[in-house]
Amino acid sequence: MIADAVAADAAVADSLVAVAIVLLSVAALVALYRVIAGPSLVDRVIASDVLLTTLIIVVGTEMAINGHTRTIPLMVALAAVGIFGSVAVARFVSRPVPESSPTQEEEL
Repeated sequence: MIADAVAADAAVADSLVAVAIVLLSVAALVALYRVIAGPSLVDRVIASDVLLTTLIIVVGTEMAINGHTRTIPLMVALAAVGIFGSVAVARFVSRPVPESSPTQEEEL
């Protein structure tokens, strides 16, 4: 009877892992599509952040499934890359556009 319960728990766990793999794969593919087809730079940056976040979630899911904490430094490094990249692009996008040089008619 206990063996049946353990086997049922293993089957449920395997099913949950399969569902997680499918959902995370779909999320990554949608984000990758937006990175490639994004109409603007900001759309591409947001999509790359979503893709990076999905990668962090995949690493965290792998940690939970295998019961270890060895990849926490990798998750922290990926998060730092995402933050620094987003800040850099935000600073680039928010820069004021320099005014064009005056034409000859404006100088006269």
